[in-house]
Amino acid sequence: MTTYYRRILNVATALALLLACTAAARLAKGETPPNIVLIFIDDMGYADIGPFGARDFPTPNLDRLAEEGRRFTDFAVSAPVCSASRAALLTGTLHIRLGITGAYSPQAKEGIHEREMTLAELCKQKGYATAIYGKWHLGHHPKFLPLNHGFDEYHGIPYSNDMWPWHPRYHGLAPDDPKRREVYPDLPLIENDRVVDADVTAEDQKDVTQWATVRALDFIDRKHKKPFFLYLPYSMVHVPLFASDAFLGKSGAGLLGDVIMELDDSIGKVVDKLHEYGIADNTLVIFTSDNGPWVSYGDHAGSAAPYREAKGTSFEGGVRVPTIFWWPGKIPANTNCDAFASTIDILPTVAKLIGAKTPDHKIDGKDIRPLLFGEPEALSPHKTFPHYYQRQLQAVRNERWKLVFSHKYRSLNGRPGGTGGLPVNYDQNLASLALYDLDNDPGETKNVIHQYPEIYAELLDAAEAYRKDLGDRLTKTTGSGMREPGKLGPNDKQLIWY
Repeated sequence: MTTYYRRILNVATALALLLACTAAARLAKGETPPNIVLIFIDDMGYADIGPFGARDFPTPNLDRLAEEGRRFTDFAVSAPVCSASRAALLTGTLHIRLGITGAYSPQAKEGIHEREMTLAELCKQKGYATAIYGKWHLGHHPKFLPLNHGFDEYHGIPYSNDMWPWHPRYHGLAPDDPKRREVYPDLPLIENDRVVDADVTAEDQKDVTQWATVRALDFIDRKHKKPFFLYLPYSMVHVPLFASDAFLGKSGAGLLGDVIMELDDSIGKVVDKLHEYGIADNTLVIFTSDNGPWVSYGDHAGSAAPYREAKGTSFEGGVRVPTIFWWPGKIPANTNCDAFASTIDILPTVAKLIGAKTPDHKIDGKDIRPLLFGEPEALSPHKTFPHYYQRQLQAVRNERWKLVFSHKYRSLNGRPGGTGGLPVNYDQNLASLALYDLDNDPGETKNVIHQYPEIYAELLDAAEAYRKDLGDRLTKTTGSGMREPGKLGPNDKQLIWY
């Protein structure tokens, strides 16, 4: 590149940052709060879309979102598993503090506690219309469902789409074998606060992405004249994979590619609808995933490349997710943010953007507006960050370094996953105590704990503080800052299909 063109690029970059900083200043004064669209994909790996490395199939709408927005390349979930990750996202609080640590099954009698403030409840403070279309997975009994936690409208399934009598564990059983329903009842579809279809079939699941998209477009049609919060936790790309007839075979890269292309098309329609009503420049769109890919499913699972392991582990492939923030004219276009941030930061950031009050009790997320708007020299607001899984403190990191504690974890150890929607079994590995330099070794392959004793000591101190606050099953420590999830009481009714 010539010196002349470098100068032009530098000037353009400086102007974009100036505009972004000016926008941030205006918003700080409380002018015109933005609409919020939060898109949460299920089990999407870091490299599953074009802006983060996918090349086997096109994702033009997400490419456009990245070109017009800001890619966050070091963005982490609180937990590499469904319910825990979703609880943290919606409350701005580490899942372990909430007491939600895994993936709720249809037999669960717990859910999100009524005292926790969700993003929807936060937005309701400012008169926002709120809706969720897709997978909830924070408790399926009435007291835990979205309408009791700040949402005006809900349509979707209450937990993962594999929690039904056709789960792969029953492969080979006759369709009417009673064993099929010993663990998983028929999969329900819920509209607002009632079951509208007690038995979602495989044929129905072909339309699960379109169910959410059509309702999202209708919601914007009806609510575009006032501020709104639209939460789109799509059920895909969680297995079993389903695409509508219009997308089957379209990618040429298998069913996973078809499913991701349908999601990409849906997201494009939502963004186009914002442009249709002239509200795109006053809408913050956030795209991210709940955890890494479920690699035991092989050709029905995505890729976490170049990161280690996947869903269900605290290595980067399990917790680092593809993330885009888009807000035309406010967020600098076609830029990257390499500073560390997390899904728990979304709630406090939205609170600042719309002038809402965060809950009185402790949350763990931070305001990341400086990162959003590309402010010069903006740094991660997290001095350290813990990675808990199954109530175990498995790792602690800062901006550059990650200390991994000895723990058991699942792995394929280089073996291929399953084919055609059936998984293979994991191996059980034992991680050693290790320090990784994520800047120079993002794949967590080289233990440098002996070369950097001062970093090890610093992160070890941070880990002890987390254990005192949030506990740790590995060290049999009880934390003083943990809260209980919501639980069914003696007078709480169960839903009719269960």
